Amino acid sequence: MRVSRTIIFVDLSGFSAYLRKTDDDEAQRVLRQFRRVSRDLASEMGVRIDKFLGDGFMAVSVKQDAGITFAMELHRRLKEPAVGLRLRIGIASGEMMLIDGDDYIGEPPNLASRLCDEAHDHGTLIPTEQTNELPKGIRAIEVGGLKLHGFEHEVHVSRLTGEPLGVRRNDTEELWTRTPYAV
Repeated sequence: MRVSRTIIFVDLSGFSAYLRKTDDDEAQRVLRQFRRVSRDLASEMGVRIDKFLGDGFMAVSVKQDAGITFAMELHRRLKEPAVGLRLRIGIASGEMMLIDGDDYIGEPPNLASRLCDEAHDHGTLIPTEQTNELPKGIRAIEVGGLKLHGFEHEVHVSRLTGEPLGVRRNDTEELWTRTPYAV
């Protein structure tokens, strides 16, 4: 079955080096926080985390703007997960095969993965041809053509910047202080 989806690959860049320098308890704390924030945000945005991959994950969105908003808001919420760690994200949208209801096969997953690999100096990369309808508050800055493993031709990519507008940013820890809970 073919479906249209947006694939988001996220990686904690520098985690292997970080793991060599820190103790296991601290590394686990950082990963647990990364996963918790990612899960909570995915739930808010209507994005599904398909699978965790060590210090990264693959997420899927039915709508491209929700996937982009998720990625950019994740950058905002995890500005510096730990000293020396940064997020790198690759996003790609399009038609792909859905196998057994949970496995996405085709060019968009491969492209998103390769873009994530290349995003170490850029934060979030997306094919330039997919930047026509960005969420409000997000801009695309063209990076140029990249030769990516598994792709015959150069892929023109852009770096996403900005903060998505209209994202609900409720401080849920303070809900108990509001009516009807406040006495």
